[in-house]
Amino acid sequence: MFIGEFHHNIDDKGRIAIPSKYRDILGKDFVITRGVEHCIYVYPNDTFNHIVTKLESLPFTKKDARAFTRFFMSGATAIELDKQGRANIPSSLVSYANLSKKCVIVGTGDRLEIWDEEAFDEFMSSCNDEMSDIAENLFEEKI
Repeated sequence: MFIGEFHHNIDDKGRIAIPSKYRDILGKDFVITRGVEHCIYVYPNDTFNHIVTKLESLPFTKKDARAFTRFFMSGATAIELDKQGRANIPSSLVSYANLSKKCVIVGTGDRLEIWDEEAFDEFMSSCNDEMSDIAENLFEEKI
């Protein structure tokens, strides 16, 4: 399970160090793709394959299913860590997530998210006041 938050820099070539805590879970190769809030999702291969199976079960006649599958799968890239434990993020995903030098890598259970640090801070600030309402809406019973 991916938990925690780490701050790392991305270099001019799109390389970012994946924290060693996460490398053991990800394995040497994994998949990255577009996330829904202009971040990058990082999945272990087995988790990504499970999602693909779910996407393939959606009816292609549904516009939303086609749109989301296109969005998610067209951005997907197989990644292999280099000897320094860095992932080389394709420029199209760097642009999509507006990644600048400072990034945040966030564990969210079954995946990692890579955010531009400023965008992540803005996101957290914008929903911070609403978090109790969000939690109440998601969980009917006490946790």
